[in-house]
Amino acid sequence: MSTQSVRVVGVSLFLVVLAACSGVPQRAGRPAAARGDDVANALYARLDDDSRRYEAGLALARSGETGRAQAEMKAALDDLRAAATACAATRDCDQQRFVAGFDNLLREGIGSRSDQVVEGETTASTPEATGEAGESSPLVTTLPQLNRSIALLKGRELGDVIALNGPVKAALEEWLTQYRPNLMAAYENYQYLRFQMAPEYDKAGLPEALLFGMLAKESGGKVHAVSRSGASGPLQFMYATGLRFGLTTVDGFDQRFDPRLSARANAAYVNEQLAIFNNNLELVIGAYNGGEGAMQRRAGRGENAQSFWSPDVYGSVSQETREYVPMVLAAAWLFLHPERYNLQFPKIEAKPGSITLKRAASIAELTVCLGQDGNVHDGWFRTLRNLNPQLDPQQEEPAGARIVVPQQLERTYQRDCAEGRWQQLAAELHAAVVPTPAPVALAQGVARSTPSNAKKDRSYVVRRGDTLAAIARKHGSCSVREIAVANGLRAPHYAIKPGQTLKVPTCRR
Repeated sequence: MSTQSVRVVGVSLFLVVLAACSGVPQRAGRPAAARGDDVANALYARLDDDSRRYEAGLALARSGETGRAQAEMKAALDDLRAAATACAATRDCDQQRFVAGFDNLLREGIGSRSDQVVEGETTASTPEATGEAGESSPLVTTLPQLNRSIALLKGRELGDVIALNGPVKAALEEWLTQYRPNLMAAYENYQYLRFQMAPEYDKAGLPEALLFGMLAKESGGKVHAVSRSGASGPLQFMYATGLRFGLTTVDGFDQRFDPRLSARANAAYVNEQLAIFNNNLELVIGAYNGGEGAMQRRAGRGENAQSFWSPDVYGSVSQETREYVPMVLAAAWLFLHPERYNLQFPKIEAKPGSITLKRAASIAELTVCLGQDGNVHDGWFRTLRNLNPQLDPQQEEPAGARIVVPQQLERTYQRDCAEGRWQQLAAELHAAVVPTPAPVALAQGVARSTPSNAKKDRSYVVRRGDTLAAIARKHGSCSVREIAVANGLRAPHYAIKPGQTLKVPTCRR
């Protein structure tokens, strides 16, 4: 029996152990089979002894003594199964310690440094930088591609942990209940972005399911999402972290909003942290949320890094990170195995295409004239914005401009938006001007004397639904950029909010 065969046997036995432990329900008021700290401590001692015995079996396998290795590993796992079952029936026993113990042994048996190179595989390197925008970070151009023949990461199926893990099970329930609409929206958004984002993960040797899990939790696939803390884009990079991974501002466009470049930067970050945390995926996900420095202080690094599920680590991270890690893992698992959870993702025709504008139009106008053809529930506004992140949705693009659209809309555009009543309706609605109410003081009859020839900045209070382009049209004398500069607003989305007071300068045409 080869070392690889022993690892397969080990994983199979783990699944049996986890299934046995997870099959014991926790019921309030049920008489416990055993109670007290003494019993729990004895079970913890068995966990430690069996872990050492399993590790000794792995050492035997690596030295070629496969027969003894198999016997030792099987005996260790048989006793672990019994101890885990007893822990579930003991009032004071912490099952989280068994979760962490199983996780550590899985990592020892499959993800340790000595097992990373599988027979017949070679390690490749990331291609040299081409000078393209977003590839300027040395981290992006020098990180190794880790060849992975994996189900989720490094040969370690997420299901091995989910079978026992309460936090991930709870996260699965959240995605399948109150957050099901969010999960469905994230999946639909991702399908249209997939052709840009998935290849970057593939080139980095990372599983697509992880990309979806992070996207679903971070932004729901909304390319222009911005958090209160300033994290931006589909994968919510902070400005400094984005710069570190090559996401800069080019011609006023913040590349954190570019789906392809943000996926590339995210993959580089994940690979960097996998190297630091010895391929411990949960620690990497936690670092992405709570900061790599904080995670290293709590869990350590390298081969000495503790499991995220260790009570010492899990109990010391923030509540946000304790919730974030299971939610990402659960979304990734549902992406891989929806059928196991009575979940059906929508079928999306997401092949990319493009149109060339026959007349000037904005994303908003295109959304109106395209209607709900092929997207019955929501129309096309979000998809068009996601596929054209550099465009202001209210700003008209000139005739001849190329707009990225799902391929199925190419014919719809020719039919309904190049000319005709829907194009005319869209243009009419877009050109509408909403009157600006007089200032309160003037409405109450308070006189204000201003020299007739003086040019003063006007003020405008933002209302719900306003955009900077719409405000510029209402006042008719300034461009979007001039108003943005006057108020310190940053491209590309020029974020404003209801109730905000803007200065509207008096500009020449």
